Amino acid sequence: MDFQENADSKTRRSRGRPRNWDAKTAQNTIKSLDRAMEVFEYLSEAQGKALTAIAGEMGQSPATVYRILVTLEGRGLVEFDPAAQFWHIGPRAFVIGSRFLRRTSLVDRARPILRRLMEETGETANLGIEREGAVLFVSQVETHANIRAFFPPGSLSPMHSSGIGKALLAQMDASRLERFLKTEPLKAFTGRTITDPDALRRDLESVRDRGYAIDDEEKNPGMRCIAAPVFDVNSEAVAGISVSGPTSRIGPHDMVRLSHPVREAARDLTRAIGGAATAPRA
Repeated sequence: MDFQENADSKTRRSRGRPRNWDAKTAQNTIKSLDRAMEVFEYLSEAQGKALTAIAGEMGQSPATVYRILVTLEGRGLVEFDPAAQFWHIGPRAFVIGSRFLRRTSLVDRARPILRRLMEETGETANLGIEREGAVLFVSQVETHANIRAFFPPGSLSPMHSSGIGKALLAQMDASRLERFLKTEPLKAFTGRTITDPDALRRDLESVRDRGYAIDDEEKNPGMRCIAAPVFDVNSEAVAGISVSGPTSRIGPHDMVRLSHPVREAARDLTRAIGGAATAPRA
């Protein structure tokens, strides 16, 4: 390492974390702050709690929990309802959360997850969103194999014949799905494309039940795709992650196997953007 590289390294450390920042040791943890964050996170999941209930359920002393709550209240992160004698999350928590959402980029957050998915499966990993009744591919990490699926960013694909498209359609509420079926033609691309609305409804029910969608040569002959939805903070499906590859590598028995890393990648991206997955819809 030359002088300039050494200087750059020192500069990076001074701007970020100190040496050995990743050591999970007691010296790197502020125990009182950690305890306060436990109380804060607990209250965020159990809104409207009395002091005694919070302390009892968390196994902490009321005096300790009270000091934490009063400190957080001073920052606007929690607030107290004197009439009900309940503690709630405060408005400042929303402000801070909104700032996180503003800096969160779906594509940027997805890149390392897509790369890991490609390495785990050996197949091309894709990220797509819904735009005007079609799937818009916004990111892709290609496999190193000679024969591969290729959906460059900016490509559009019909929802009904796409793995990501069906993963998103399956999460639509009934009225929105019906509007889609009435306005979007279910065009046939191969002999396996689902073009009957009732058949598509049944397929989407299966997608909801198992948590992932399949494009079984429905858009391109000789290609299969497995996809799962990504959810935002409102538990709404805002994107889909998929792997795509040739039928020579992805046989019928491989789709269940590949669904596990695909669903895990979708869950990881959901968490990365501050989202929350919704339960399968009945």
